[in-house]
Amino acid sequence: MYTFSSKLKTFSFVLMILGAIGIGIGFMAAPKTIEDVEKLLADSHHGHEAAHVEKVAPHVADTHVVADTVKVAEAHAADSTHVEAHTTSVDSTAHAEDTTAVVAVAEAPAHADNHDAHAKADAHSHDDHKEHLEHVLHQLQNKPWAALYVACIFFMLISVGVLAFYAIQYAAQAGWSPILFRVMEGITAYLLPGSIIFFVLLVAAGMHFNHLFVWMDPEVVNPESVKFDKLIFLKKGWLSVGRFLATAAIILVVWNFVRFKFRQNSLAQDSAEDNAPYKKNFKLAAFFLVFFIVSESIMSWDWIMSVDPHWYSTLFGWYVFASFFVSGITVIAMITLYLKSKGYLEHVNTSHIHDLAKFMFGISIFWTYLWFSQFMLIWYSNIPEEVTYFVTRIEHYKLPFFGMLALNFIFPLLILINTDFKRLTWIVVMAGIVILFGHYIDFFNMIMPATVGDQWFIGIPEIGALMFFLGLFIFVVFTALTKAPLVPKGNPFIEESKHFHY
Repeated sequence: MYTFSSKLKTFSFVLMILGAIGIGIGFMAAPKTIEDVEKLLADSHHGHEAAHVEKVAPHVADTHVVADTVKVAEAHAADSTHVEAHTTSVDSTAHAEDTTAVVAVAEAPAHADNHDAHAKADAHSHDDHKEHLEHVLHQLQNKPWAALYVACIFFMLISVGVLAFYAIQYAAQAGWSPILFRVMEGITAYLLPGSIIFFVLLVAAGMHFNHLFVWMDPEVVNPESVKFDKLIFLKKGWLSVGRFLATAAIILVVWNFVRFKFRQNSLAQDSAEDNAPYKKNFKLAAFFLVFFIVSESIMSWDWIMSVDPHWYSTLFGWYVFASFFVSGITVIAMITLYLKSKGYLEHVNTSHIHDLAKFMFGISIFWTYLWFSQFMLIWYSNIPEEVTYFVTRIEHYKLPFFGMLALNFIFPLLILINTDFKRLTWIVVMAGIVILFGHYIDFFNMIMPATVGDQWFIGIPEIGALMFFLGLFIFVVFTALTKAPLVPKGNPFIEESKHFHY
């Protein structure tokens, strides 16, 4: 039986406490009013504006010189006109005065109209400025919520990815992996607390505690509102809060129920006299994989893609799946290596680690294929409503956007393509850390641009949320590992798994 290390447990509690403090600071520091936003923007742009003034000052001075020159020229022209006017006859002068009077009377209404037009323009400009400040206010208020959302969904989906991998092993009747089943079951234990917290965040969004999902604002589907959005209005049959929360509840309940039954049958198999519990898991795995492939697509549309309600990609479900699936497999490898280093899982050998590393490498390449297919087709076609998704990320998220590509493709390709490297613990751990960080940034790139726009930066809320959910993940997973023997001795393929070599 595994014993949860006191040091690791303390470490998880420290992470949760510090993370909770960071999350709290993020919410308290968020601006509450438009005046707060104006002050923040003034402070952030003060240095830029000062530099801009210095840069344009010579040009302004030159403009004043030109203006003075023009005024002098106009004065000379006026004098010339005045002299010329005195040389004309008295009748001509009288006629000119009458004409001037008529023109002056005719121009009076025009000046009044111009004044009204300027007043309306100023009012419109003021409204635009106020609308911009409200938009920035929503973005800055979204920042701690978005940081919480990214960390919450990332760690929850890691457990979902492991659950899918676990089901695949059962459905395929794989002989190499049963020695790792209890590790997988420990990781999937996080699904329950993770999904509860996540569903609370979804409910908070539905109750308008935040603006993560702009389509949830009832004004955007109200034709009489100034916020009316025709594209969202046309999608309102799907994008409705009631349907959204009901679908999420069904998906999360089924996932958790399947996980519970997997675990129950796995433990029952240890003391069973036949393979009935194993067969139940085999059938359950077949059901779950069919349900998963549908529910995973729906959840990717609802929970991630709908933060950009104008944009869509038919490849998005597979793309999200590849991201959290490789993350889940990576966590299996890293926890297995940790337990192995502590003297547990004596039957796990380099061949098991090699197979896990092959999955890490293969799914990383699969993710890259999906990323490139989605990006290249949209970028090349250059359809405005589609390409804006990537334009926003390249303009405002250049470092995380291209950095994520390097972390998730180039690094795994260079390190894990070598067969011998897949058997070296320190290389697999190093590659795993990079892959996990890279895919966390991937989720960051999917959520942040639509929720906080160009107001993003890695600050206390982001670090705090990551620390909190990492601490919670460690505590839940390693606590679950203490609840049952690490070797599922009743599994019919366990002996094959123990002696797996190639």
